[in-house]
Amino acid sequence: METDTENLLGQFLRARRERLRPEDLGIRVDGRRRVAGLRREEVAQLAGVSTDYYVRLEQGRERHPSVQVVEALARALELEEDAVAHLHRLALPTPGRRRPAARRERVSPHLLNMMEAWPRTPVVVLDRCLTVLAANALGTALFDGHTYRDDLVRLVFLDPDAHDFYPDWDRVAANTVGGLRAAVGTDHDDPRLIEVVGELSLKSETFRRLWARHDIRQKTHETKRFRHPVVGELTLHYESLTVNSAPGQQLVVYHADPGSPSEQALSLLGSYAADGASAEAARQRRSGPISQEPEPTRQHRPPPDPSMA
Repeated sequence: METDTENLLGQFLRARRERLRPEDLGIRVDGRRRVAGLRREEVAQLAGVSTDYYVRLEQGRERHPSVQVVEALARALELEEDAVAHLHRLALPTPGRRRPAARRERVSPHLLNMMEAWPRTPVVVLDRCLTVLAANALGTALFDGHTYRDDLVRLVFLDPDAHDFYPDWDRVAANTVGGLRAAVGTDHDDPRLIEVVGELSLKSETFRRLWARHDIRQKTHETKRFRHPVVGELTLHYESLTVNSAPGQQLVVYHADPGSPSEQALSLLGSYAADGASAEAARQRRSGPISQEPEPTRQHRPPPDPSMA
């Protein structure tokens, strides 16, 4: 993990420069090159700035390029839309604000009620570090049975079943890291982010390599395959919506194509989740009054007993 949060712009430029191949940009390569990707002077030439100025940008000695220079750098580095927006945030940061005291995020009761009104659709609410703050019954059942079912980043990189659960694991891993970078933006001093990235950098070489790439992929919509331990293969589309009443929270809604085998599998999973919830409610009625204490991590109904899987 990078520890120099004072030079995020330089880190981003260098990481993206090193990923470009000169031949893909029409640059003639003579002999052996000592650096990966483009040289600094090549980026400077493509962007129409002096080499000295570009070197100062990477080294952090120049921190506030103009909008025109940022756009030129984005074109030179062939950045996609999300990465261009991120580059603008790095180059033209908003004035810092005082960080509020750390506290556990809560999900609006109205949003929880709305989620429960969608019994045939898996829905989860994520925070900026992709921790599951809440889920409806079907959203719970979708990720149930995993060690890190409440943390989608740790689920991908640390869960022993992750490669089986995500048949396209390599793509999911890259998109997860890109989504994490996009979600936190330039706030790399966030203690939760430092904890997550620090742990995963130590425990997962793949995460460490992907984090160093500085990919930016806004979590908006995607088609994702799952291999669920109860209902088998699922191909689901998702849409990620920002929660305006709670900045940083994302409402992620999954759905299957109408009439598809995945829709039938989702229906079966819904029945499984409902049966599990009914069994848990019956168990609690036999054992005494239901506790009114909130769950420690998620605000939703108790998940089905994993042993039923």
